[in-house]
Amino acid sequence: MTDAARERLQVRLPLFAVSGVAWLLLATRPHAMHGTTVSARVTASALMFAAMMLPMIGPPLRHVRDRSLARHRLRAIALFAGGYSLLWIAAGVALILAANSIGAIAATFLAVAIWQCSPLKQHCLNRCHSHATLSAFGPSADRDALLFGLRHGLWCIGSCFGLMLLPMLLSRGHLAAMAIVTLWLAGERLETPAAPRWQLRGPGKTLRIIAAQARRSMAFVFSARL
Repeated sequence: MTDAARERLQVRLPLFAVSGVAWLLLATRPHAMHGTTVSARVTASALMFAAMMLPMIGPPLRHVRDRSLARHRLRAIALFAGGYSLLWIAAGVALILAANSIGAIAATFLAVAIWQCSPLKQHCLNRCHSHATLSAFGPSADRDALLFGLRHGLWCIGSCFGLMLLPMLLSRGHLAAMAIVTLWLAGERLETPAAPRWQLRGPGKTLRIIAAQARRSMAFVFSARL
């Protein structure tokens, strides 16, 4: 394993571990997303955020880690993650409240589809790929890490909120819908930034990777039988 791969693994493993625990809790608590108290909604939002979004912040988190001095690294990571997480948890509560008040589900699905095709959606998605310049010393380093987390959270919410709302509108299959949306959002992040314009966006690169891997696997099985 190369040093770069080892560095990536050190960031990815904790993120995927926390995400896995969140998915497990959601699977064992099927009514977690339907609480009516403030604490229940905050808990549901935190679980949804941890399950769906944590695996996607590896690149910006590595950016913070790589550009922080060793003695400040943990604090910088905590400030970035704190700003990013607080915004998403607040947004998740807002999405839960919105889902509980929406009556026209078909119209909401149509509105999300229009947003998904809009230039502004692409603009938000492009900004999710941008990494801020971070100071390395003094209070500026802490400020920059926190502001980067807040800015990245805002653009991430702008890019993802529509699709994340959809599973909350379903009376059945909520967890499966969350998993599909998570894969869809992850696929969008694999796409390179593009000029904002009206177009249908989806996890095309992810599907191409899966198809390529499936072809390789089938070719290997076929050759092994010959």
